[in-house]
Amino acid sequence: MSNALALASVSFVLVDLLNNGLIDRDISATGVGDVSVTALAPDLINTSATGPSQLNLFLYQVTPNPGWRNVGFPARDASGARIGNPPLALDLHYLLMAYGAQQLHAEILLGYAMQLLHETPILTRDAIRKSLSAPTLVPSGGGLPPAMLNLYTSELAEQVELIKIWPQILSTEEISKLWTAFQTHYRPTAAYQASVVLIESKASIKTALPVQYRTVQVIPFEAPVIDAILSQKAANAPIVPDQPILPGYNLVLQGSQLKGEVTSVLIGNIEVLPPDADIKPSQIIVAVPPAVEAGPQTVQVIQQVLLGSPPSTHRGVESNVTTFVLRPVILAVSASGIQGAGSTPRSGSLALTLDPPVGPEQRVSVMLNQVLPLTSPPADTALAYSFVVPPRVNLASPPASPPPPTPNISAPFFGVAPGNYLVRVQVDDAESPLTTDATGLYSAPQVGIP
Repeated sequence: MSNALALASVSFVLVDLLNNGLIDRDISATGVGDVSVTALAPDLINTSATGPSQLNLFLYQVTPNPGWRNVGFPARDASGARIGNPPLALDLHYLLMAYGAQQLHAEILLGYAMQLLHETPILTRDAIRKSLSAPTLVPSGGGLPPAMLNLYTSELAEQVELIKIWPQILSTEEISKLWTAFQTHYRPTAAYQASVVLIESKASIKTALPVQYRTVQVIPFEAPVIDAILSQKAANAPIVPDQPILPGYNLVLQGSQLKGEVTSVLIGNIEVLPPDADIKPSQIIVAVPPAVEAGPQTVQVIQQVLLGSPPSTHRGVESNVTTFVLRPVILAVSASGIQGAGSTPRSGSLALTLDPPVGPEQRVSVMLNQVLPLTSPPADTALAYSFVVPPRVNLASPPASPPPPTPNISAPFFGVAPGNYLVRVQVDDAESPLTTDATGLYSAPQVGIP
């Protein structure tokens, strides 16, 4: 998700897109001369006869996005505690204005600009990163002011939704009201909408302990598909329903017509050839490759056919794509650098060792749930905290090649009351499991914060 700098980032990327497009199309060859591309309020534009030819992109309205406005709610529980950070989903409405120093210059500029936006209906992640990480200085003082060079931290390129751009139709009355409000002379205008910008808070949230048991009923289709994904701890171990999928486990794919002449399983982007003894028409057992990262993953059965003489494999049929969640495991956890004494909250850092290793672009957060002594009635309400682990890749200057995955994560924390805490991590929304004791209560992994 993006942060509050996303609105300014979208405006700057669009201005940069228009400026680079005019340069690439050699706009000066049309006789327009030097052109500046700005994002100013209309009343700040120089409209005198000696003023330069200019394109101006003005953000005149911001509205909630109807498709995303209810995602993540409710954000607070009955006691008022924050349990989620729903995104602020916004649609941006722009006016594209053309100012010409001579006759027909405004029409030429507006035509080129509308063609550029028509040919670029989506702002790709690479285009956003390139525009924000190395601002391009445009003629007549364009580009980012030095005080605003932190727009690269808006995380606009990392949000779930891509920014899409399309023209809007405004009636004569609507345009007249807008220009009357601007209190300046009218110029040729086109309206556009950019959607959707997702702004999310990183405030700590209270999370409940996970559900231990689930009841899921699967109704298979008649067509050859994967109906269910189960897991197996090791070869010849029992296949237990509702068992989490952890590193080193086997995937158990259940369905119909799963066995072909040459059968492989595509897990993420890794293709695995299971032993023939583990492939049956209604079930395939395949080990999760060590290189698969924690988080939501896809799985698909690929059946190839043998054709020719000598026979060679050719593309055959593929099953439906089904998803599963590979959950990380905390191998070790310890607290260090503790600051604070007495009843004041503590700050410090948690050192965690995870399996599988965490990739450089994966999102990691740590959750703490206080462990209280068992009393009847309970002596107090258990505290809960969550903290986002800083990303390993510096968005300001991304490396030429990303660092390799690492099992060791350092998670800074602050404002935590002293005590013993159950520890969980979320890697790309995949949550590590907790173990239980003989009474069925969660008992590990734990960390003590003195």
